[in-house]
Amino acid sequence: MLRGLTTTTFFADDMRAARDWYTRVFATEPYFVRESGGEPAYLEWRIGDFRHEFGLLNARFAPHPHTPAAGGAVIYWAVDDVEAAYRRLLDLGASEHDRPTERGPGYVTASVLDPFGNVLGVMFNQHYLDVADTRSPAAEPDAARACATPGLAGPGLDAGEFRSDSHLATAPVD
Repeated sequence: MLRGLTTTTFFADDMRAARDWYTRVFATEPYFVRESGGEPAYLEWRIGDFRHEFGLLNARFAPHPHTPAAGGAVIYWAVDDVEAAYRRLLDLGASEHDRPTERGPGYVTASVLDPFGNVLGVMFNQHYLDVADTRSPAAEPDAARACATPGLAGPGLDAGEFRSDSHLATAPVD
């Protein structure tokens, strides 16, 4: 039934500020932008070893009320150094949600609240690395490899943590 993660969607009232913040976090512009009324309505980045979609939706289009209070599920993104990634997110303006905690051998998690009220989790997970290591780069389509951004700027994040498309597509709705 569940075949895999397709898109993680966060919400923001101030889409321009959210775009700027996540562009700094991922060190690349979103590859997809949809506007409504001349304002960003939806932004999307492809990040990580498996190029998962990270979406940012204007809160006015959210399927449920968006509040600045933390709530709901925590999605953890794989990182090589949880403490460094956590500190970098705090330095970029996030606030503490859950400090780095070892959950067992090979598993460390932490989470922050982004400046828009979303919970963003980071995790070192040995199982993730084991699965990622079984992927053959030769099996990836050339276009996917060409769009991956190795070695993103910023301490605590490296090529294995956040990779995104480097081009920008615009698809206005109006």
